Amino acid sequence: MTSRAKTAIRANVPLLPTVDKIISKYKNQQKGLIPKISNQKMNAYLKEIADVCGIDKHLTWYVARHTFATTVTLGNGVRLENVSAMMGHTNTKQTQHYAKVLDRNIMEDMEKLKSKFR
Repeated sequence: MTSRAKTAIRANVPLLPTVDKIISKYKNQQKGLIPKISNQKMNAYLKEIADVCGIDKHLTWYVARHTFATTVTLGNGVRLENVSAMMGHTNTKQTQHYAKVLDRNIMEDMEKLKSKFR
């Protein structure tokens, strides 16, 4: 279970395979599942990652969270209610600002609907 410091919301969130591999690789080198670091330190790490990868964008904890919500989850068809729980929101209204309508998602949903009428 993951505990959210800001909201104290607890949610069971399965890990993606890549995340699981990273945690397994470093599991004997730290206390707990994920080290607790400040937003400032996280932002410094993200800046370093962006520099190494040649990403020309100011990465922050907020940008990473927003990307997870929009691109990783909602952009891949995860339901808003589930994203809300993963983000630690108390209701889906808090999550709706992440819910950009993507043309690709609209097309995929319409193709699913069309296939039911064929």
